Amino acid sequence: MRLISKLIATFVALSLSVQPAMAQSVLRDAETEAVLQEMAAPLVAAAGLEPGNVDIVLINDPSINAFVAGGQAIYIHSGLIDAADSANEVQGVIAHELGHITGGHIIRYGEGMQEATGISLLSLLLGVGAAVAGAGDAGMGVIMAGQRAALGRFLAFSRVQESAADAAGAEYLSKAGISGKGSLAFFGKLQNQAMRYGYSQSDEVAFNQTHPLSAERITRLREDYVVDPAWEAETDPALEGKFQRIKAKLYGYLTEPKRTLNAYPESDQRVEARYARAYAYHKSALIDQALSETDALLKVDPKDPYFLELRGQVLLESGKPDEALPALREATERSGFEPLIASIFGHALIATENRENFDEAERVLRAAVARDRYNPFAWYQLGVVYAARGDMPRARLASAEQQVMSRRYTEALRSAQAAQAGLDEGTPDWLRAQDISFQARAELERMRDRK
Repeated sequence: MRLISKLIATFVALSLSVQPAMAQSVLRDAETEAVLQEMAAPLVAAAGLEPGNVDIVLINDPSINAFVAGGQAIYIHSGLIDAADSANEVQGVIAHELGHITGGHIIRYGEGMQEATGISLLSLLLGVGAAVAGAGDAGMGVIMAGQRAALGRFLAFSRVQESAADAAGAEYLSKAGISGKGSLAFFGKLQNQAMRYGYSQSDEVAFNQTHPLSAERITRLREDYVVDPAWEAETDPALEGKFQRIKAKLYGYLTEPKRTLNAYPESDQRVEARYARAYAYHKSALIDQALSETDALLKVDPKDPYFLELRGQVLLESGKPDEALPALREATERSGFEPLIASIFGHALIATENRENFDEAERVLRAAVARDRYNPFAWYQLGVVYAARGDMPRARLASAEQQVMSRRYTEALRSAQAAQAGLDEGTPDWLRAQDISFQARAELERMRDRK
């Protein structure tokens, strides 16, 4: 029984590896999300999907990876953005992941699992039969051979899916008029990484991989890319500039300040370098230097909402919410009331502790959650406003919204029930509290069933 348990555990681990988003933190930034969506838009259209219906979600993970986990969402690790040298490389990854979505590979994942498990169970029965007949060694050999065959069948199934996604990705790049050079360059990075870690590129290693070997993928895809009319297409310089901005911004936000300042020294006067240094100084509590960098950025473009947002963020998080308000108000307006930026503005209004600002904070935050319900930070801030006014039922409802998104279902159930008790039955808020109660209760029951 230990052998079959080990095999099942292997399959479970593999199945979980395609759905790690729930266990990892999501990074949200208005500018980054906008740029990733702009990069993906032509590929989404080429894949025959509705524009705006594919989400690009950034995961805080230093490894070089991207995946889909059901639905129309592509999860990209922060490490992949850091490793990519160009927007074109990331577009190659997005095209590949779109191939998984259009191919329904997550839905079909169970087919490979079922077939492999069937082989393993059959070998187990045959092995037990041989053992009962007195051939214990032979029975163990049958079980071990079955385990290997089952795992091999599953891995082969996975490699077929990856190859299909490669082919679909190449097709979408071509239809979108985007060069495959970035795709090949990124596979080259994966190949170099494998070699650095000492992974062999032998047939034996290939048999035990969920993905085809990078060298094989490069060879196969190059044949299609070099003859494609889009092969020599250049990335739009404006889009490339936006990508370099968000890459530096992400680096400055996540990396140790000392490393950031080494990577982007003072001698580097590019916009992306100033972006990275502003975060490095801010994280080091060097507020004057951080503001100096944001002011330099605003000289480049005084109306850029993301530069304004950064200046307001530095001031707010440095304990100066009153000084942050003008920049954040303008950033909110110039971004068209982008929900993430509006959430920071609402937080700054509350942080002034001036009750005269609370009406504006409520308007801003309600507008933010109306456009983006999946924003726990905005719901928390809205709850603070309601609680300050003594409107505890709506404060409880805001808490329930935040808690259910954070998968804290027990707390969400309590908060939603408390909100229902204090709200007028049948009103929109009462109905929403009821919906959260149903959702939280259902999730808790599922968790109990799994245990």
